[in-house]
Amino acid sequence: MRIPLRFRTINLAGDKSEHYTEAINVSRGGFFFVTSAPLQVGMPIEATIRMPTEVTGGKPDETHCKARVVHAKADSYSDGRMGFGAEIEAYIEPEKPKAPGPELVKPVTPKALQKPQNP
Repeated sequence: MRIPLRFRTINLAGDKSEHYTEAINVSRGGFFFVTSAPLQVGMPIEATIRMPTEVTGGKPDETHCKARVVHAKADSYSDGRMGFGAEIEAYIEPEKPKAPGPELVKPVTPKALQKPQNP
């Protein structure tokens, strides 16, 4: 099963772009994917994996994580792409919306205390 994957390298000055591909194999501890991005073993990445309904059993769900490239397989594809194995180092919790706080509203002056307006 091919699972949509979006990733970017961490701490790489020259490349801040996001790359889109598919994970070919995913487990709790890591994933294998194919890309033409210039990655190297040891390189840290941030990734978002979109788990389909076949995996979640419900609605599709995105998993965000920090991972490290631990394996490269150059002879996988003849179109210039390489296969990479990444080990998940930490799962990133998505930012939750802040709980609504008390809203500041302008106090209303009772009609009895309001000054009459000139027509």
